[in-house]
Amino acid sequence: MKKFYTMLAASAAVLVATSASADTFVRMVSGPSGGSWYPLGAKIMQVMEDEIDGIATSNTSGGGISNIKSVNGGDAEIGFSYGHTTANGYNAKGKFDKKQKNVRHFATLYPSMFQVAARADSDIKSFADMKDAKISPGKAQWTGTAFAEAILNAYDINFDSIKANGGIVHHVGYTESIALMKDGQADVFMAATNMPQASFLELETSPGIRFIGLPKAKRDEIVAANPGFIPGTMPKGVYKSVTEDTHTLGIVVSMVVNKDLSDDLVYKMCKSFWANHATFAEVKSVWNRVKIENALDGMGAPLHPGAKKCYEELGVKTS
Repeated sequence: MKKFYTMLAASAAVLVATSASADTFVRMVSGPSGGSWYPLGAKIMQVMEDEIDGIATSNTSGGGISNIKSVNGGDAEIGFSYGHTTANGYNAKGKFDKKQKNVRHFATLYPSMFQVAARADSDIKSFADMKDAKISPGKAQWTGTAFAEAILNAYDINFDSIKANGGIVHHVGYTESIALMKDGQADVFMAATNMPQASFLELETSPGIRFIGLPKAKRDEIVAANPGFIPGTMPKGVYKSVTEDTHTLGIVVSMVVNKDLSDDLVYKMCKSFWANHATFAEVKSVWNRVKIENALDGMGAPLHPGAKKCYEELGVKTS
């Protein structure tokens, strides 16, 4: 596989020497500062700008749901999301009140796990204990927040009931969540991301945390009620405070592009993207789990024609 990516990099270097018309702007919406998507998005955009003549790029923070809306609406050309979020957007389900028909599949990446941690000095040991807690589940348009809502609903709890019981729901990003946890203004931090993740590692050091898992039966109940969620596991030792395998929820991370990007440009973006696999793995080790043979798994929207041409050349079946 390593030899494959090396050969691909060499061919892509020649391919992208000539490309899109000058001044084409490619805007990435990735993830929150402190997560994995943001630095990966920055590096992907840097590489594409360096390799594809005539484009300028940018990378801004975002979340799974808001990124679909941004790409669909033309406020961004490419973005990170999740397979089930893309499907919900394309079909106007879940948090989407209208169909996001301008979104096209670019690549499937890796599974991401929903992780929930409470301050070690709190009394919270399960989701049932969060009925009046101070929680930080993510911003309103983030997929991790949708995870949180699905789980809490399974325990007959929601954000409104938490606030009615005297609790607090902080809709902020990772950096702000860490600060809230450290100064005691939040009891629980939740995020859908890779494992281990820097924010949780920092919180393990101070103030100290315990991870909250799901009983297997409850997890399976939630998965059955939410197509697109997959059973997940936090393996023993992935964090020092995870002393046994812990059930959670998972989802497939993917990338989408706007349908109006030219076939030629998306083709070259796809070639550059896969040719620089090793470069992206240096940014975040989770990229080692990204495999080209899985690039079309769990597509939530139709494949962009430019990407289709790229994958057919790379030996990936597109139909």
